[in-house]
Amino acid sequence: MYKEMESTMVKWNAQQSAIISRCDIKDGTEISDFTVIDNCKIGSDCKIWRFVNLYGCELGDECMVGSNVEIQEGVTVGDRCRIQSHAFVCSRVTIEDDVFVSHGAKFVNDRYPPSGDSDEWEETIVRKNASVGTNATLLPVEVGENAIIGAGAVVVDDVPPNAIVAGNPAEVISYQDA
Repeated sequence: MYKEMESTMVKWNAQQSAIISRCDIKDGTEISDFTVIDNCKIGSDCKIWRFVNLYGCELGDECMVGSNVEIQEGVTVGDRCRIQSHAFVCSRVTIEDDVFVSHGAKFVNDRYPPSGDSDEWEETIVRKNASVGTNATLLPVEVGENAIIGAGAVVVDDVPPNAIVAGNPAEVISYQDA
């Protein structure tokens, strides 16, 4: 639908618009109105809803980004991921394939804000098939493959593969079968 757009404004009608600049957007991707996308690579067959800000990030194929989501520079999102509404994904986050990030989830890259220097920011990695619950907050950690983070959890330590964590601070409450 959109491919290597260089324009700064794409207008559908007088009341609705999206701003898309310096992007490589593959075929079949749908972008809703009132969205700002700058300097991004977006795979095929993605759906990006309203009021989304994407800049300097990469989305794989068949991803869904819900309304009011912000994904910052340097973020990589794998294939078939769902980033639900009101989520915030800061720089230095890698989300692998088939990950679900629920409504209002937040990622933090600055453990001692404000550090003032992006060189001090830390990385978060969410491995394949993991699920991040509603309103969870993830500090710089690694979330293992197939892990589940409960709603409202505050994740301050790495999460093992197949673990189910909940609470503040999040603790392992169970494991699911691999």
